[in-house]
Amino acid sequence: MLQIPPMPAWDSLHVLIIHFPVALLLLCPIFIVISAVLTPPKGRPFMIAALITLLLGTASVFIAASTGHAAAELAERGGPVDAVLKMHGDLAEETEIVFAGLCGILLGMYALPRVLRRDENRLFSTFLPSAFLALYTVGILFLVNTAHAGGRLVHEFGVHAILPSQSDQQPNSEVSEQSNEHR
Repeated sequence: MLQIPPMPAWDSLHVLIIHFPVALLLLCPIFIVISAVLTPPKGRPFMIAALITLLLGTASVFIAASTGHAAAELAERGGPVDAVLKMHGDLAEETEIVFAGLCGILLGMYALPRVLRRDENRLFSTFLPSAFLALYTVGILFLVNTAHAGGRLVHEFGVHAILPSQSDQQPNSEVSEQSNEHR
């Protein structure tokens, strides 16, 4: 019988959530490059897509870090795991700060021509986005280093999420079977 799996606890969601910020934040520069190559009016939708992608990616970094902190409290400790876990947590916090700053900068770049009531020109559509991409590489370095430390925890040290056991799931399936028998 097909069943909906149980909802994992907050501390078990880290492994499910962590891939969203990585994918979104690596996708954002592609939209910026497309926007910078096109003429200002044609590039605007791509800059909006970059901004939305960056905002969603940054929000998901904060959610992933929150689930990661909860998961870290349950992780088995000792030896080199402690050092890598601390490094992963520190990098995650720094990544949050870097991408929050990048969000503010890109939002400002998008709003600046409107605030100044100037038509978009190559300064706003090409030069500033290109300079922003140089800053963005710093964010990508933080993101990749954070992901690498997390990957080490999983693949080198075997740290994993604590998922509900079969016994936790059993009462629900017994209740379902009992309710089906009463029909």
